[in-house]
Amino acid sequence: MVSTRSTSKAVSVITAVSTSSGRPAKRARASVSAAEVELDEIDDPSPSERDAPSITVASKKATKNRVSKTREVVKVSGEDEEPKEARKKPRKKLQLETDPTTYAPRAQSAWKIGAHVSAAGGVENAVLNAASIGANAFALFLKSQRKWAGPPLSEDSRATFTERLKSFGYEAKHVLPHGNYLVNMGNPDADVREKSYACFVDELKRCEALELTLFNFHPGSTVGACTVEESLKYIAECINRAHQETQTVCIVIENMAGAGNVVGGEFEHIAKIIEQVRDKTRVGVCVDTCHAFAAGYDIRTEKGWNETMTQFDTTIGIQYLRGMHLNDSKATLGSKKDRHDNLGCGKIGLDAFSHIVSDPRTRDIPLILETPSHESKDGAVWRAEIAALHAFVPDSASDRRKTVSQAASEVREVVEVAVKAENEAKKAKEVKRGTKRKKAASKDGNEEDGDEDDEDV
Repeated sequence: MVSTRSTSKAVSVITAVSTSSGRPAKRARASVSAAEVELDEIDDPSPSERDAPSITVASKKATKNRVSKTREVVKVSGEDEEPKEARKKPRKKLQLETDPTTYAPRAQSAWKIGAHVSAAGGVENAVLNAASIGANAFALFLKSQRKWAGPPLSEDSRATFTERLKSFGYEAKHVLPHGNYLVNMGNPDADVREKSYACFVDELKRCEALELTLFNFHPGSTVGACTVEESLKYIAECINRAHQETQTVCIVIENMAGAGNVVGGEFEHIAKIIEQVRDKTRVGVCVDTCHAFAAGYDIRTEKGWNETMTQFDTTIGIQYLRGMHLNDSKATLGSKKDRHDNLGCGKIGLDAFSHIVSDPRTRDIPLILETPSHESKDGAVWRAEIAALHAFVPDSASDRRKTVSQAASEVREVVEVAVKAENEAKKAKEVKRGTKRKKAASKDGNEEDGDEDDEDV
């Protein structure tokens, strides 16, 4: 879900590649692409990949004529000259304000609302990014969500994260780390499942190193090679093994939209996993509103929401609800499509969320936005959505219906501004790239003409 995002500062890392031939440039570009994947932050947020730091590659391409001529010059001069290695500029460190008093006060509420924020530059920066949007809870990736392995958690990052968590007033139970997208512990292939398990346990241990108590993950898929029941059994077995290798973290299973062979689209699937978990004190559920809606649970009205939660309680047990992902849906009810949208801009509607954040059953658990941020300046979109949700809590003195209408209008206005700015930025990048390509083509053309003239002489 969770568009693979920085909410407070945008980071741009520019890697310049200078080479005398085409091939080294390609190798350098490939290495940058790998780095780009590693820094990717948000979930189809869901957490949104648009918030990851951007990497721009600049390179000089030589024509074949120029390459051959360069080689001739080297040969004549007798110099044993090697192509220049691609040099990367050092990554710029994020400059974020670390003093809690410089951030705007967060709403004091029993409903802990936040977003899946960027951890670019180190997990410790996620705390600052959460504070910058007025979040009382937050989610983050503990390492690259699209790579099996990641660099170990440094002692400095660990210590800074826990210190900031305390100084900014966040409780561990209101932080909901999101698991790696590659993990599929429901896969019947033992080798793939073992690889998934190793990645899974590594992230659980990172949680415990950071003194966090929750870890959210996608259950997995049958990949069309086994029954749903068998897949659920594999997942439960992995959870039992993971409990043996860790001490405190609670493993939180996320409901899914139900597309294809993915398991978890029905509450019954999650219930069957939990039934097979031995230590039930360390297993929970995260309800994603977009996923639930896409799977066929109609939560658009207060009646529909209550019926859905009654079904959740009967099938799974309300005591297992440990967090939520608050997302509107671009897709229709029962579509099985996981397409997150901003609150009030999709098919669910903002009224549904007013019921969710005024329900006593959702108190004191992380309520996490995985909506598109649209690279909004200083996290304006998430800040607006968080403010809108806090207007719905029971102690709000304003008229409920009027509040929903006003809040929806305010959120849409902020989203529209952010989308417009995002589109303009994309167009500007395209124009810049086009200009560079034209200049390069013109330069190469001139050089080719010059080479031909020399040869004629």
